[in-house]
Amino acid sequence: MDNSNERAGLSEAELAAEDGLALPDKEVVSILDLNADLDLAIDAAAPIDLGVAANANVAAPIDASVGANVLSEGSTAQALSDQGVLVNQDVSADATANAVQDSALEQGASPDETADPSLAGDTGSVPTDGTSLPADGSTGDLGTTVGDAADGDLLNVDVNLDGDANIAAPINGAVAANANVAAPIDASVAANVGSVDSDAVSVAQQTAIINQNIDGSATASSDQVSDISQP
Repeated sequence: MDNSNERAGLSEAELAAEDGLALPDKEVVSILDLNADLDLAIDAAAPIDLGVAANANVAAPIDASVGANVLSEGSTAQALSDQGVLVNQDVSADATANAVQDSALEQGASPDETADPSLAGDTGSVPTDGTSLPADGSTGDLGTTVGDAADGDLLNVDVNLDGDANIAAPINGAVAANANVAAPIDASVAANVGSVDSDAVSVAQQTAIINQNIDGSATASSDQVSDISQP
């Protein structure tokens, strides 16, 4: 029985009429052609000058007393703190801060001029030698068309980047200060926690006599000269 679903093979004449073209070697076929030329030149300079001068007197007498009864029945907690402070602070001086900065910076960053300028503008090529398919519906020389398309680059990207950066940040500062600090602290704490018939007594007495005198001047002088050349 003849099976109509089976497809008939090609005859010897049809096979002889077929034509084919071998593709080029793998190493000459480029799917992605990327050329990147980066040339960067950076000059950075940040001279910093700082002058600090200070005169300071600090006095901090601290007196503390703590008494506590925790879960103690019939106990007495007493805290007595007595503090007498006599502080004489006398500053006779001049606080002077001088900051002089002279910066002469010459920044001449330039990119490498030996970069290949031929990389720019090469966008690859598409075959334009007339090997495209004819408009009359015939196949034309299809083998030649496939060969020419395989010889070119499917994607060709060229990047040229030249960057110059000149950065200069001269910083100059001067600080001068005169200070007197006194902090006498007196504390007394008495506590009964969970105690029955207990007495908690806290007595805190503080006498502080503080004399602070500053005889002087605080002077901050800042002088900055910057000569920056950035071609």
